[in-house]
Amino acid sequence: MPQTSAPLLERDALASLNQLRNGPGALRLVSHLMTVVLGGVVWAQQGWPLALRLAGLLICGVGLATSFAPLHECCHRTAFRGRKLNDAVAWMAGLLSFYNSTYYRRYHQWHHRYTHQPGRDPELNDPVPTTVWAYLLELGGWNWWTAKLAGYRQLLWGDLSDLPYLSPKLIPQVRRSVRLQFAVYLALALGSLVSGTGFLFWFWLLPLAVGQPLLRFLLLAEHSGCSFSSDGTENTRTTLTNPAVRWLMWNMPFHAEHHLYPSLPFHALPAAHSPIAPHLSHCDRGYLAVHRQLLANLPALGLPA
Repeated sequence: MPQTSAPLLERDALASLNQLRNGPGALRLVSHLMTVVLGGVVWAQQGWPLALRLAGLLICGVGLATSFAPLHECCHRTAFRGRKLNDAVAWMAGLLSFYNSTYYRRYHQWHHRYTHQPGRDPELNDPVPTTVWAYLLELGGWNWWTAKLAGYRQLLWGDLSDLPYLSPKLIPQVRRSVRLQFAVYLALALGSLVSGTGFLFWFWLLPLAVGQPLLRFLLLAEHSGCSFSSDGTENTRTTLTNPAVRWLMWNMPFHAEHHLYPSLPFHALPAAHSPIAPHLSHCDRGYLAVHRQLLANLPALGLPA
């Protein structure tokens, strides 16, 4: 719910938009997986022109990296009607995008509870770029990879008692999920070695690294440069973009609408945009425009003293 004085969506409209459906999620999921597979098939064709193969590598990588989007939606359990289906798709999407859905669901709940509030929002524990070099490291994916490796090391073997969003009861469940995920990666690594194909590297790690900068470019716009207040109309940005990006990202560019009403399924966010948009402090046209603003104000992006 929005933290403003009056609701931005009428009760009847909200009830209608909140209806969960399987069809939109199934269509979006199939198309997303086909993006990964078709890109990978083109990348695998040794006899094809290099430019075409590299295009396939990029398409496969973008599909893998943006599998974060179905992970995100299914962790809210709004992409499909059934809880078990949401959880299964979230886990699979996390496997593809190098996230763990069991952990991410709790982390992300905390992010919604304390959106962009220093000392509370766990997303703000990651470095905020305040220089051009830091911005390039963030955009290139370096910060993400290093944080992922350190985070998984902690999830597998480290002390998790200092994470407020993981209760002692939940920690064993998270560890089991992470260990199962890495068992899958290990099985794929062993299969890659035995077969001599290097499948895990050539068709997952390399494409994911190639696609990651696009995801960083999109996600950096969600809260950077926004207010550190608890007001959902001020601390989150909606970015108006083209249909291809909205499709790949499962309508996540309507991010302020999502934060104000997280119960809305992804397919309802475009309809929610019209009544909400006039109340938003950050509703920008295009990611390039957003990043021009961010680059012009890099020192101001840091956490308040």
